[in-house]
Amino acid sequence: MAKAPKKTPKNSKSVAKSPASSAGKVPVKGGARVAEESGGRNAPMINIGIERQDRAAIAEGLSRVLADTYTLYLTTHNFHWNVTGPHFNSLHAMFMGQYTELWGATDVIAERIRALGHYAPGSYAEFSKIATVPDVPQHPPKAMEMVRVLVKGHETVSRIAREFIPVAQEAGDDPTADMLTARCTVHDQTAWMLRSLLEE
Repeated sequence: MAKAPKKTPKNSKSVAKSPASSAGKVPVKGGARVAEESGGRNAPMINIGIERQDRAAIAEGLSRVLADTYTLYLTTHNFHWNVTGPHFNSLHAMFMGQYTELWGATDVIAERIRALGHYAPGSYAEFSKIATVPDVPQHPPKAMEMVRVLVKGHETVSRIAREFIPVAQEAGDDPTADMLTARCTVHDQTAWMLRSLLEE
């Protein structure tokens, strides 16, 4: 007499997992992938409760945020050096505060990529492949045009960061989701402050 197949308890998890929920959801600009997996034979495998393919997808997303943040940092620092006109003192000081904050953010983002087991991109060649924020203008624009450029830059980084919050959340990566949420808060507020300078 054939035995009836065993019933799987409703709450049990299957050993063979389907592809990670975030895998393949990260847009790749120009087909470029830069978040190479790190590690070696002597180090134990990463076991932080986030699947390998999820960590790879999140690291790719964070690499884009890093590239955009660094590009915006460089633009803001350039404008700090090159701003002229009647608003020089206030804009020179404001830009310094903004580029200092952005510089600190690049470290936080890059170290999160490393914590996920991937190398953080850190070259102009890599950043140029994946950044959405345009490179700094070759010829410094007028002061208020600098402000417009930075408004667009901060809004762009905020949009890119928001794309990856659900990816991190679906993978159970609360630290990354929280970090990206915090970055959106900073960029939204900075864009508002800069935009206010353009209003009459």
